[in-house]
Amino acid sequence: MMSKSCMAMAGVMLAALIAAPHTANAKVELPGDPNTLITDAMIQDIREWLANPVVGLSINSQNKLRENMSQDEIDAADTQWRAEREADDQPLVAGILTNPLSSYLTQIQARSGGLYAEIFVMDAVGLNVGQSSITSDFWQGDEAKFQNTYPNGPDAVFIDEAEYNEDSDTWRSQLNLTMSDANRQPIGAVTIEVNLNELARRRGL
Repeated sequence: MMSKSCMAMAGVMLAALIAAPHTANAKVELPGDPNTLITDAMIQDIREWLANPVVGLSINSQNKLRENMSQDEIDAADTQWRAEREADDQPLVAGILTNPLSSYLTQIQARSGGLYAEIFVMDAVGLNVGQSSITSDFWQGDEAKFQNTYPNGPDAVFIDEAEYNEDSDTWRSQLNLTMSDANRQPIGAVTIEVNLNELARRRGL
């Protein structure tokens, strides 16, 4: 028969085992409001590297290439993109991921040291022009990141709500900006997914 002390010890161990999964799965704390963490100065710094000629040239080139696309054609391209993500043959995906703009955005993300989790640039209808990593879809025109930027003029900024990323155990928020030409005419949009925990760490928060 188990002694009282052994029973007590077993109870403590059982309680620890029950509590362990909850501790292991605990989310890292949200460091603050994205609208406060992402400052005007940070946005200005981002605009400076977005001013690289490869960005505007790539957007304008795709706008000319796809200016007569119907919604059905846009939807078909988006469907093709989603299918290629799971396929061995990826002509559409490869064409975007290997272009000069994607190479530039990949370098920017790498140099950020974990601050930027993803960067992608869209054209005037919300189709991807370049990206630092493969996105789940090709067309962003029906999403807030595009609808709250490009149609709202050259100075539009939309900071989305923070979302927890389980894989990296970090909180992230998408910063979205209108992309404009030299005459301040909107030509597309950009999304930068910011690692809020890394941003707060750099600010000493």
